[in-house]
Amino acid sequence: MYMTLLGTVMIAAIVGAVSEKSGFTRNGYLQSIIICIGGAFLLYFAQFMLGRMFGFRLWSLGTNAVLASVGALIIVPTHWRN
Repeated sequence: MYMTLLGTVMIAAIVGAVSEKSGFTRNGYLQSIIICIGGAFLLYFAQFMLGRMFGFRLWSLGTNAVLASVGALIIVPTHWRN
């Protein structure tokens, strides 16, 4: 569990840095990485609990980390822009 969580955090941090470097977002490196890690944590723990309770998973854990990071980058910053 801990190694999977560490991998999720690393993937989310890489997605945040790459999205900032490529110009996908203009939040700043630290802010993008924090947003990505928050989204990845949220989906990781939701999937962990649903997997324990109901016994199903959506995708692989790496795919979940990437999708949650990109989703968080799309939802959070655009919510506050005018």
